[in-house]
Amino acid sequence: MNAKRLTTPQEKVRELQEKLGHAAKTNRKRKFHALYDKVYRTDVLQEAWRRVRSKKGAAGIDKQTLQDIEAMGVQEFLLACQKALREGSYRPHPVRREYIPKRDGRMRPLGIPTVRDRVIQMATKIVIEPIFEANFKECSYGFRPQRSTKQALERVRRACNRKGNWVVDVDIQGYFDNINQEKLMKLVAVRISDRRILKLIRKWLKAGVMEEGKVRHTELGIPQGGVISPLLANIYLNYFDTLWQKYGASLGELTRFADDFVIVCKTRKEAVRAIRIIKAIMARLELTLHPTKSRLVGMWDGKEGFDFLGMHHRKTREQTSTGKVYYTTKQWLTKKAECHIREVVKERLAPPFARVKSLESHIEYLNPKIRGWRNYYSTPHTRSKRKMADLDWYIVQAFTRWYAKKTKKRRYLSVWPKVEEMLCKQGLLKLA
Repeated sequence: MNAKRLTTPQEKVRELQEKLGHAAKTNRKRKFHALYDKVYRTDVLQEAWRRVRSKKGAAGIDKQTLQDIEAMGVQEFLLACQKALREGSYRPHPVRREYIPKRDGRMRPLGIPTVRDRVIQMATKIVIEPIFEANFKECSYGFRPQRSTKQALERVRRACNRKGNWVVDVDIQGYFDNINQEKLMKLVAVRISDRRILKLIRKWLKAGVMEEGKVRHTELGIPQGGVISPLLANIYLNYFDTLWQKYGASLGELTRFADDFVIVCKTRKEAVRAIRIIKAIMARLELTLHPTKSRLVGMWDGKEGFDFLGMHHRKTREQTSTGKVYYTTKQWLTKKAECHIREVVKERLAPPFARVKSLESHIEYLNPKIRGWRNYYSTPHTRSKRKMADLDWYIVQAFTRWYAKKTKKRRYLSVWPKVEEMLCKQGLLKLA
């Protein structure tokens, strides 16, 4: 008799997701009705906790942190979640509303659910995500497993190089705050018939937002910051992807990352028709396009470009070995991204309290960020290399000013060679 192979919760969850995904792909019109009991499975809850724990995050309105739960006992916490779900006594807390500053000076609302709500949302997401993944289109890249911004950028670049001379650059105005909850639930119900799952999702939508000690309920929107919110947002816009594939695919190639998307067209006439179709579909979804961030861009002569996912896209003039001139699409970091990198470095090195810290601690802080920026923004294009080299120069300059103030040198240029040598010895990474 063969002993049953012991598996980790992660492996069991992966097996469950594969089975659900396979069933959903085999019959794309199938409705799943027996899912709720899988949400409170011990292995699913354990995996949900692991994922929530890895993302860290602040406490919700109950002020219970991840550390508090670990001190109390993770197993006891998960058993309590399981019991609440099994008995039907689970009630989500309102989401704590916080505001984070945007680069343009405005504030972005962020919802922070309680740890318990995050774990149960994650468990639900684990179960239902493979089902909806079977219906999501190839053009969608945001907040999906095995999908990345790099893949989306490459898709756009190739589309532009295939005689894509006109680009419809679209941004949806206040997307997360304006999703029609009833229409969203109908779209979820297309594949989920388990009433307990539908009721669970509706509870999160109706939980409300706590701001300045008052709970506010709304009939529109989904809370930004919720674990399950990105999946629900993709379900809602998958309706757009489906209709575009049906009515607009002949006009241009769609690439969508969450609520930002571009459509690459060959002619201006096709691009104008594409805009009309976009507006018509958005009207069905009760969404509107941002009046200033949505625009039509002519790429054919290389005089215009557009920003998408932190990269600037523009056609540049190139020449073959035989002297034949052609245009090809190149990508490099946007001005906004460039300013962001400078701000991060400045915020670390410029304040007076930064002088107390050591050179090693500053390098230890910045190196992971530099590595991430380099991996994302570096491209073979000459302009990209030049911009990255300029940022390297700025970082060295910032370190030089910091060292001059730390050592009380009036002329920071006098310590420049010494600082460069020190940065080299300590292993400061470079962008270029």
